[in-house]
Amino acid sequence: MAKPRLNFLQIWNMCFGFLGIQVGFGLQNANASRIFQTLGAEVDHLAILWIAAPVTGLLVQPIIGHLSDKTWGRLGRRRPYFFYGALVTTAALVFMPLSPVLWLAAGALWIMDASINVTMEPFRAFVGDLLPEEQRTTGFAMQSFFIGIGAVLASVLPWVLTNWFAVSNVATPGEVPDSVRIAFHVGAAALFLSVMWTVFTTREYSPAELEEMDRTAGPDASPGPATPVQQRHEPRYFVHGLVWATAGVAATWLVALAKLQKELFVLTGFIILFGLVQVFAGWMRRRRGASSGLVEIVDDLFNMPDAMRQLAVVQFFSWFGLFAMWIYTTPAVTAFHYGSTDTASEAFNSGADWVGVLFGIYNGVAALAAFLIPVVSRRIGQRGCHALNLCLGGLGLLSFLIIHDPRLLWISMIGVGIAWASILSVPYAILSRALPPRKMGVYMGIFNFFIVIPQLVAATILGLLLQAFFGGQPIFALVLGGASMVVAALCVFGVSDPARARTPG
Repeated sequence: MAKPRLNFLQIWNMCFGFLGIQVGFGLQNANASRIFQTLGAEVDHLAILWIAAPVTGLLVQPIIGHLSDKTWGRLGRRRPYFFYGALVTTAALVFMPLSPVLWLAAGALWIMDASINVTMEPFRAFVGDLLPEEQRTTGFAMQSFFIGIGAVLASVLPWVLTNWFAVSNVATPGEVPDSVRIAFHVGAAALFLSVMWTVFTTREYSPAELEEMDRTAGPDASPGPATPVQQRHEPRYFVHGLVWATAGVAATWLVALAKLQKELFVLTGFIILFGLVQVFAGWMRRRRGASSGLVEIVDDLFNMPDAMRQLAVVQFFSWFGLFAMWIYTTPAVTAFHYGSTDTASEAFNSGADWVGVLFGIYNGVAALAAFLIPVVSRRIGQRGCHALNLCLGGLGLLSFLIIHDPRLLWISMIGVGIAWASILSVPYAILSRALPPRKMGVYMGIFNFFIVIPQLVAATILGLLLQAFFGGQPIFALVLGGASMVVAALCVFGVSDPARARTPG
């Protein structure tokens, strides 16, 4: 029994929840720095306040992927995570703009990121579960379309409320403007309703049905090892784990000795944690064998397909550039193009509103580009297409330093939007063909490491780089982000496509 092809409406329904997820994600990306600055955060501390996103993604996504691979209940396999994640994310969206102090806003961002990850991670595996391989490109393109549309709505909401409905975008010092607060509350409703639409309009295949489909799919089935992954022995976990932990402790000591910025402790702490996780996995293997979920996840990490390892490098530089843009576009545009760092001034808030519009533009471009990418890929190949798109995104970010009239920055966002659409679809289209079907969820979660790690690095070193080399000017964070995307484009040519030739879906 092969997986049946789904019609357009069925693919639409299964991906519609991404609309709401990206409304929440877009509101966060465009306004979190604005909220933090309004509540008193300094520009060079913004990156560390954003650390919630990579840390929670690093911890949550592989765990949720592993659990969702093994879940089955009244709501199905992946949908329980959509449902409960959406409930918590909705509450966090309501609360964050109401935060009276900075630490509560940072905590709300942490909770929001954790719950968004719970909701979002299974959506990638959802495509692999429900669609035959020849339709997966269409499925990921549909997700990219909803990501673009949802983020457009989120990005322009504060500007629309101010310019169309006369909602104030200026507040007294220490308070979030009404336009931002109302936008978050509208976004909370949109997220909840759209995710519930997917939950209640989409049927999942049972584990028995999926097993039968994978068994009978024949030679064109998704590749991937049919046998269990090679298990690491305890001594390797202990030795490698101790090496990593020792290196992390030494790096922590050097940072403290040199009195470098405290943000670097996050990075050294991550190195220590990675070592300790390996030691703990070795101890769990000695005690319980391979029955532990943690041991399975760590084994899967060290046995990932070659294509996934190659894509990791591309993802690192791609997402470093994106994270630099998300953190620093608001302070860069308000300071460099509008000439204001006073969060209570009209110039600052006008610039911040315009950043929302710019984010809406790049997401709108991404929504349109999503359906062109499969066409371009057929003509120049997936690698050539992705490399071209990443170059356009890098040039877009670099042009922020050259274009001084903020009204013309929409030109920059065209390149960024094309790159964003490609980042959201092409790596997953390549990866889904290399993964063992029964581990689709956990490997999609592990793949998130290579989105999270560059964000973690960006959050810990961008502030330091700006202070050390660029006089604290946030516009140069966008320059670094653009250069990183160009490097990612060059790295694409080191990625091999694991699949045989297929007819695109």
